[in-house]
Amino acid sequence: MNNPNIKKVVLAYSGGLDTSIILCWLREEYGCEVVTFTADLGQGEELEPARRKAELMGVKEIYIEDLREEFTRDYVFPMMRANALYEGVYLLGTSIARPLIAKKQIEIAKKTGADAVSHGATGKGNDQVRFELGYYALNPDIKIIAPWREWDLNSRTSLIEYAEKHQIPIAKDKRGDAPYSVDANLLHTSFEGKILEDPWEGKPYDDMFLRSVSPEAAPDKATVIEIEFKKGDPVAIDGVALSPAALLTRLNELGGKNGIGRLDLVENRYVGMKSRGIYETPGGTILLTAHRAMESITLDRGSAHLKDDLMPRYAELIYNGYWWSPEREMLQALIDKSQEFVEGTVRLKLYKGNVMVEGRKSPVSLYSQSYVTFEKDSVYNQQDAAGFIKLNALRLRLKSKAQGK
Repeated sequence: MNNPNIKKVVLAYSGGLDTSIILCWLREEYGCEVVTFTADLGQGEELEPARRKAELMGVKEIYIEDLREEFTRDYVFPMMRANALYEGVYLLGTSIARPLIAKKQIEIAKKTGADAVSHGATGKGNDQVRFELGYYALNPDIKIIAPWREWDLNSRTSLIEYAEKHQIPIAKDKRGDAPYSVDANLLHTSFEGKILEDPWEGKPYDDMFLRSVSPEAAPDKATVIEIEFKKGDPVAIDGVALSPAALLTRLNELGGKNGIGRLDLVENRYVGMKSRGIYETPGGTILLTAHRAMESITLDRGSAHLKDDLMPRYAELIYNGYWWSPEREMLQALIDKSQEFVEGTVRLKLYKGNVMVEGRKSPVSLYSQSYVTFEKDSVYNQQDAAGFIKLNALRLRLKSKAQGK
């Protein structure tokens, strides 16, 4: 398959077995130079081993970047302003990381003079779509190499054999067939495949979770916290101002300790099949509840309902890989406009897997006790409601008369 048109490739590289095999395979099949890019998105792994492994494999240009702040500030928080949930429950932890990785690969390709990019996503999943839509949106002429759609290394055994043949180091725990695949970043951890493919099977729950205790094992005493918002973004916890990544890290700690954020989901992939995924999103789960509570007193009804109408479309765009599309950017502009006065503080109780709103306040609150009170007031004439109801009932009355009901 030697392709003389490919001289240099930027590979999204984790340092694991699969991407190390891809690195070697690209050289062998395309005869090209490989540049590696490893992103620190808060996955909790030491990334220097990836550098050392790339060096061991003779890579001359190695890029490792700490993207935790950029990831949280420019991707997670804008998505959270929309209260985005795919199919009503999924907080899009994997989906939202892909556009940033794609962006960095394209930037490195330009910097190093590479004419192609490559990723380790399979031909059955969503990630291949997300990466490649991002690549093309940012560089329409870029060449893309997706090894899993080209090679015949279609089993764990064949991958191990290839690694041994090419003297690629294999960790002891990688020689057996992994029970499931894991993807992690600062927003979430996901588990898919293998023993999880049966949607009735629940036994893997016992040992698999990495950042949360089970609700049963969570403390018997609730944790009460306050989150402060400005322009729709969280800026402080319990009065302590934090950077975006530090704030999400702290919410992950609080949520994980209280058994918050676990989800077992059968979802509809963009490529057409259903898949079962299990997710941990402790900080994101807390943040979603807090943000909706903040909006409940700072957005008027029309704005709030319009946002809720548009949210499924916005979430689907992110899930399907259209972060860089004009329609997502249009929706983002609308969402961000709605957040201008979403500011104040929300008080939450975290207890055994639950996030409960205990209070909310804002200097620009639209909540008026003088209007809503059941006690005597001087601002609302209850007789006005009769005309309001009669006008809204007019079409119903006309329909009933015309149809003889």
